[in-house]
Amino acid sequence: MSKSGQASKNLRFMKSDLRIELLGTSFSIAAEENPVYLESILNNYRLALESTQNSTGLRDPLKIAILTGFLLCDEIQRIFNQEAIEQAAEAHETEQITLNLIARIDEALSYKP
Repeated sequence: MSKSGQASKNLRFMKSDLRIELLGTSFSIAAEENPVYLESILNNYRLALESTQNSTGLRDPLKIAILTGFLLCDEIQRIFNQEAIEQAAEAHETEQITLNLIARIDEALSYKP
């Protein structure tokens, strides 16, 4: 493996510390991820918490965290479901194209002038 490839591999497995301060709770985590990525995820979660709090009027941090997690899981499930629907549609379209091609080949092979 080249030096740059090894360095890239080592960067991927370096632990990054992330300070989380949400809903009146503070703690640090260590993760094998890019710190910029971790901050991005934290900011997205912070926005989701604020959205939940604003839309529900809840003030209990535990309830806000649980409801936000639930809503995020719902969003993920909807994305997976939509992807499954799109994949099924693509598979059906591919099947139709394939069947049409086979029919055209069969027709061409059985053609007698």
